[in-house]
Amino acid sequence: TLAVYVPTQLGLDGKLTVWTREAKLVLLLLLFALLSIPQALDSQLAWNGFVDYLKVVLMFIVLINVVRTEGRLRVLLLLVLLVSCVLSIGAIHDYMGGKLDLGGKRIKGVIGGMFDNPNDLALHLVTMIPIALGLLFTSRAFLKKLFYGSAAILMTAGVVVTFSRGGFLALICMGTLLAWRIGRRNKWLILLVVPIILVTFIVLAPGGYGNRLATTSDESALARLDDLKRSIFITLHHPVMGVGMENYILFSNSNHATHNSFTQVSSELGLAALLVYLLFQIAPLRGLAKITRETSDSRRQSHFYYLSVGLAASIIGYMVASFFASVAFLWYVYFLVGYAVCLRRLYEASDEHVL
Repeated sequence: TLAVYVPTQLGLDGKLTVWTREAKLVLLLLLFALLSIPQALDSQLAWNGFVDYLKVVLMFIVLINVVRTEGRLRVLLLLVLLVSCVLSIGAIHDYMGGKLDLGGKRIKGVIGGMFDNPNDLALHLVTMIPIALGLLFTSRAFLKKLFYGSAAILMTAGVVVTFSRGGFLALICMGTLLAWRIGRRNKWLILLVVPIILVTFIVLAPGGYGNRLATTSDESALARLDDLKRSIFITLHHPVMGVGMENYILFSNSNHATHNSFTQVSSELGLAALLVYLLFQIAPLRGLAKITRETSDSRRQSHFYYLSVGLAASIIGYMVASFFASVAFLWYVYFLVGYAVCLRRLYEASDEHVL
């Protein structure tokens, strides 16, 4: 990828990347990761984590520079949704067929890797649902609307069969935001409809789903709470540079990760890195809010309004779900922020942009 990207990018723009706020922040976060290596308890573990994270950052840079047209962005999002539908079908198939793991209680991701954990799979699917809905409201063709609507329903079912509590909370938060934004002229109706949908959702969910959501004192929940407290403790005792990338596990009481992306960053890279990580997620939200505000009156004709609302809900959904998962240095949020940067750049170059 880089062998093609570097000469092409230099030929087109004369520089390796556009210097958006998000690009600067992610490179700064990468610098924190690099600086954490020398003082890590296990420097090899930190180096391996840095190399993996470097790949994520490089592809983020490629993404925000290469996706230069609305057509490219839509094709990329279509590809992501198709893959997410495959993941959802696999999750539903495994649940209905009784193909369960983790003590015979929960499904695994169909392709393993970063989707091997059902909580991480739920996090990904939650962030894809608003994108599908954004494209649904933007599209004019019936078949496209049918596909995007079906994809959203399918991914919602995929989230449910993961039995992820974090995924459910993220689903509620992003769903509420979407309902509020899309139904902005009938907010009183939304306040009545959302609770009804929520109750119906729980009633029709698989057996044991309600009990799973209501359980906060099982072994998994207690272990996560313990690591949350421990990671905060480690952060307070190593506030400047943390204990080194991927090194928190060496300080855990139970040899586990933090199960929280925010304390993962603060405990491993320090409080300054945590601030950068937060700003990296907040910066695109500001840009998306500007697009939403400026295209609100023409949203039925706009190519940007509903997709900006959907991407904002996706990032919010990630922030909620990632409070329960150690995913700060994985691909999830970097793709979402990348899509948001691309949409903002396309908007600023379009006729709809308010000067």
